[in-house]
Amino acid sequence: MPKPVLVIGNKNYSSWSMRPWLALRKAGVDFDERLIPLDTPQFAEEIADYSPTRRVPVLWDQGICIWDSLAICEYVNERWAAGSLWPEDVQQRAQARAISAEMHAGFAALRECMPMNCRASDRHVTIDGELEQDINRVLSLWRECRETVATEGPWLFGAFSIADAMYAPVVSRFNTYGVEMPEQLQAYVETQLADADMVEWFEAAHTEVEQIEAGEAGS
Repeated sequence: MPKPVLVIGNKNYSSWSMRPWLALRKAGVDFDERLIPLDTPQFAEEIADYSPTRRVPVLWDQGICIWDSLAICEYVNERWAAGSLWPEDVQQRAQARAISAEMHAGFAALRECMPMNCRASDRHVTIDGELEQDINRVLSLWRECRETVATEGPWLFGAFSIADAMYAPVVSRFNTYGVEMPEQLQAYVETQLADADMVEWFEAAHTEVEQIEAGEAGS
């Protein structure tokens, strides 16, 4: 039987691609990866063959096409992970879904002003206004989650969940732009950055040669 195929963009820049890639890894899925460089003639020529929206990521599995990051994560959870990518506790599961949906739909200033750039470090941008509000909201959410399950493991809800996949690109952003945070939350960031799958993603990002101007924010 053919392996599922995850179509993604550049690992250096594509935050949406990172999320389902991590979910697939954590579910132990043997999948093929098809990377199409963003903002290139190659992308324009090839993406319609894979994606009805002409965007990444897209997962193909047994003739089924799933073209949204959170939907892919949900599919992975049901298809291969037996529901283990959400917390077992019903209240924590509801909270995890809520913060994942908030990440999926919101934080526009954070996305625009702090684009994901895995290769970059020590970048500086002005943090005020809506960007500051977005950062504070993320830190507040992380704090609430970690205070609930502080003794149950290092991830937002103890064990790794889809919520961690959804916020992994934010961890990358905070690392790139040097966002300061309390020690408890810095420990969560370090857990993400030290994770073997994240390390592999970052290592691959560092081998890419494409450069996208919009993703090179800060100085």
